[in-house]
Amino acid sequence: MSENPAVNVQTFINESPFRGFQWLIFAMCFGIVLLDGFDTAAIGFLAPSLITEWHISRPALAPVLSAALFGLACGALISGSLSDRLGRRLLLILSLLVFGVACLASAFSVDLSELTVLRFVTGIGLGAAMPNAVTMMSEYCPDSRRATIVNLMFCAFPLGAAAGGFLAAWLIPTFGWRSVLVFGGAAPLLLAILLFFNMPESVRYMVAKRKPVEQIRAVLMRMSSRAATAGSFFMTEQAPAVQGKQGIQLMLSRPYIVGSVMLWLAYFMGLVIFYASINWMPILLKEAGLTPQLATRVSALFPLGGVGAVLCGVLMDRFNATKVVAACYALTAISVYAIGQAVGNVGLLMLVVFAAGVLMNTAQSSMPALAAAFYPTQGRGTGVAWMLGIGRFGGIGGSFLVAELERRHFSFAGIFAVVAIAGLVSCIALIVKQINRPQDVTVNRDEGEALVH
Repeated sequence: MSENPAVNVQTFINESPFRGFQWLIFAMCFGIVLLDGFDTAAIGFLAPSLITEWHISRPALAPVLSAALFGLACGALISGSLSDRLGRRLLLILSLLVFGVACLASAFSVDLSELTVLRFVTGIGLGAAMPNAVTMMSEYCPDSRRATIVNLMFCAFPLGAAAGGFLAAWLIPTFGWRSVLVFGGAAPLLLAILLFFNMPESVRYMVAKRKPVEQIRAVLMRMSSRAATAGSFFMTEQAPAVQGKQGIQLMLSRPYIVGSVMLWLAYFMGLVIFYASINWMPILLKEAGLTPQLATRVSALFPLGGVGAVLCGVLMDRFNATKVVAACYALTAISVYAIGQAVGNVGLLMLVVFAAGVLMNTAQSSMPALAAAFYPTQGRGTGVAWMLGIGRFGGIGGSFLVAELERRHFSFAGIFAVVAIAGLVSCIALIVKQINRPQDVTVNRDEGEALVH
């Protein structure tokens, strides 16, 4: 037996306890997702103050409210290939700096045009940070718990959204609307400092990029002292690598292109449902005869469903992950359709809206973990980022879809029947992905993953 054996990095992670070092990485990535939820919810609370202070109409706010969504999409699409070339850690820190500085600067905006531009830049920073947080966390997880831990991390989004609402409701009357943006800018800057001193580079990325053995060993030593005797490192991939390709080229290569497009379609359609419901349900319920207060309370049940993601992650780790998420989307379609049929019975309506929220948010929150497991290390950052980036346009499309259905005088039941179709499309897309999955292979030491010095 060799004194300095070659160590399989993923096997090392699988066999080591999930210790404080990895929980610290989890906490930092959790914070990034929390900021996304905060920013998504808090900006809506600024609208009344902007209308009053700048004497503008409600339609004039549309560019400000949508600018961050466009920025999120652009940031995700740009950052993916950079992450696979430059590393996860650097992109995370730079993304948080862009997000924080732009959000802080937006607190001092003098007009709507300036605020719109800064909101777009804020979105770019946050859009770049999110997929890299998913990639980083997934690459430090044992195989048996990856989906559970990544889904748990995504529970930060609804928590951040709730915190954004409560914090804005307290800050605005006391300190004004600009204080929300000051807080929203200071938090990511502080988090960037924390990452600079505590966030390591992805160990799988370091092996793929042939970083020095000493550098990899130093990181793994923080997980277990067993790494001290390692003379070299290599890794195995459940997803097959494509010779000579990484980033966008790998994502669009023959083994992956069908699965990539299906992931984009599923995530896009999921956000069609989410934003169509979040943005329009209170209005539609009022038009259907509910009082404004009751319509608001019923609508608030929908985003509470994100807690189901943890259970879904457990199921994904135990069974076929793609089939589990596809089933969630199929049940989402049924429950969203049922919302349109239950409007005459308030008790049943509340139950159905909550069930739809649980299923929808569970499916959507599980998609990043599904994407991270689908790609090998050389294309994981790009694959996750592009799915999140393209999916953001689904959020924009969902709002416009319901507006068009309203213009065409669809009934309450008719609108939710159309929106439910998006859930079926997501389900079918994941079934197609499952049928066309790349064959599982093992990358061995001789194919360039071993590091020996």
